[in-house]
Amino acid sequence: MSNTSTQHGEDRAFKGKVTLFAIAAAVGGFLFGFDSSVINGAVDAIKGEFGLSEAASGFAVASALIGCAFGAYFAGRLADRWGRTRVMFWAAVLFFVSSIGSAFAFATWDLVIWRLVGGLGIGTASVIAPAYISEVSPKAIRGRLASFQQLAITLGIFAALLSDQIFAVTAGGASEQVLGLAAWRWMFLVGVVPSVVYGVLAITLPESPRFLLSKGRTDDAREVMGKIVPRDTVNTSLEEIQDGIKKETNEKKGSIRGNRFGLQPIVWVGIILAVLQQFVGINVIFYYSTTLWQAVGFKESDSFLISTITSVVNVAVTFIAIFTVDKLGRKPLLVAGSSGMFVSLTMVAIAFSQATIVDGAPSLPGSWGIIALIFANLFVVSFGATWGPLMWVLLGEMFPNRIRATALGVGSAANWIANFLVTISFPVLSGFNLTVTYGIYALFALLSLFFVIAKIPETKGRSLEEMGITAEGDTVSAE
Repeated sequence: MSNTSTQHGEDRAFKGKVTLFAIAAAVGGFLFGFDSSVINGAVDAIKGEFGLSEAASGFAVASALIGCAFGAYFAGRLADRWGRTRVMFWAAVLFFVSSIGSAFAFATWDLVIWRLVGGLGIGTASVIAPAYISEVSPKAIRGRLASFQQLAITLGIFAALLSDQIFAVTAGGASEQVLGLAAWRWMFLVGVVPSVVYGVLAITLPESPRFLLSKGRTDDAREVMGKIVPRDTVNTSLEEIQDGIKKETNEKKGSIRGNRFGLQPIVWVGIILAVLQQFVGINVIFYYSTTLWQAVGFKESDSFLISTITSVVNVAVTFIAIFTVDKLGRKPLLVAGSSGMFVSLTMVAIAFSQATIVDGAPSLPGSWGIIALIFANLFVVSFGATWGPLMWVLLGEMFPNRIRATALGVGSAANWIANFLVTISFPVLSGFNLTVTYGIYALFALLSLFFVIAKIPETKGRSLEEMGITAEGDTVSAE
């Protein structure tokens, strides 16, 4: 066998091993997706059991997102102090506790508390997973591996909606009993399984070599590096990271402060990117789709089925990003996604403008229900293939090393806050006018297109050490 063939074989072996590490870390994304959508099938039953108004039910659904924002904000600091894998483990513990507490909640305030606890874990995992994956991945496949975060999120959404549907159909409704417990309570209790899996995987994952070197644990870093790169490149890779760390110590390490409203321009780019990802209204589809389709005339069983099919579509199209992000680049995919979302959301808004009131409830006449369904799913396709995974890819790699963990935490917190605002406002907005609601989301999709063209740097093919993204004047570029 030639040396070239041997080298290629070693490269494949190391890439395979790193891929397994990335998959394990991305299970945190599964928890993210599961928690995001498990409430979907339970919201009407919770509203009925606790006698909630539209605004109160919106807060009950969105309450976890407050915890997510806090978890995301502090995750980077905790990870820099304790390590990536240890923080992953504690995120799993928080979600485990939340799943049990939510399942046995006896009042609205009780449910909100447990949802907040789970949110802390989910927000933490949402930051640590992309940071860890970017730090252990070779630059040639970093975008692909970082996209596993979103793939795991979509799989979590699918698992939650599927389990919701199974329990609801088995019981004859989310409020009915299964083995002495209301179906909606079982929906939460299922979350124990992925939380245990994530906790076990977190214990077995090797720590990030960048974290180990930052703590002076050179021998440990060398051991980990030997698992993810060929032996003849271990020293070179370690030296590259160490040079980056030395450079950071000569700068304002960890400081995201700057001259643009108190922050560095690149941090603002990350924040706006994260906010726009939510302001297009994607999580309305996954939090409220079952309720939404019932509201416009579909039966409860059909609404569950539609929501599950939509989640399958979301999983499938994520593979488009995985297979193209390192070939086409981040920016072209985001431009295509923004364009598709704008057209799809505009058509959904037009479809809902045709709704009529039948027996006191809105209904879409003729073919307008099918049109709304088609374009709602095309919106999911446009988002899932681009903005869904690529926002996490960019947040994990676009910041300089010295501020990555902190800036990623701030960007993720902004994403969760935006998620909260969209989630809590939808019941009120939809009660007012669905056309206006989806028209607002379409406007933000259009704004996202202009923002990407003007402000998003291309990060394809750059190592984290050479990224050195900075801002000059009003533009952001890669040095």
